[in-house]
Amino acid sequence: MEKIVLKHVLPAVFQEQRAVLQSDVWLQELSLQRGEKVLIEAESGTGKSSLCSYIFGYRKDFSGEILFDGQDINTLKTGQWVELRKQSLSMLWQDLRLFPELTAWENVQIKNNLTHFQEEKQLHAWFEQLGIADKEQALIGRMSFGQQQRVALIRALCQPFHFIFVDEPVSHLDERNAQVLGDILSQEVARQGAGLVVTSIGKHMQLDYQKVLKL
Repeated sequence: MEKIVLKHVLPAVFQEQRAVLQSDVWLQELSLQRGEKVLIEAESGTGKSSLCSYIFGYRKDFSGEILFDGQDINTLKTGQWVELRKQSLSMLWQDLRLFPELTAWENVQIKNNLTHFQEEKQLHAWFEQLGIADKEQALIGRMSFGQQQRVALIRALCQPFHFIFVDEPVSHLDERNAQVLGDILSQEVARQGAGLVVTSIGKHMQLDYQKVLKL
């Protein structure tokens, strides 16, 4: 996938505000290109997590169109969505969606065992870089949210992708760990020639964004 285009997209919940809404995303024609980094800044409650759910095909409560290389996503069949989520789209959700009863390593491996995309040596290296090497065998449910964010990032990188969306990825990280996470993410995005879309309501990774948009 080379391009994601949003044409006059608006969440259903905002329909009554469309006449006064000011946004670089909602009700605009916006193109997200493979290979570029985009930061979407938002206030709480303006729909950034909804946007991620729309693009990932989890929700359809919006007007307008979202196009993947010119194809309206509302025309995609289940099998096409499966392939897109395996080969083209990766997502780091704000609520992380980890399995609390599994260890950090098991949470990562449950995906990597399906894709066989990353070598275990690389996964261990990322745990080390992110300061959680000693937590590989810890249960996710007993880890801090900031530690869980780092595990979720590693899991999101356990697949090929043309675009990766990260929703509030460093909200609970200190500056050093946020920078390390940003470096790892940037390196993998560059390796895959992918597009990166970051959402934030304040704290965000300091990257070389080609676009900074206000939601």
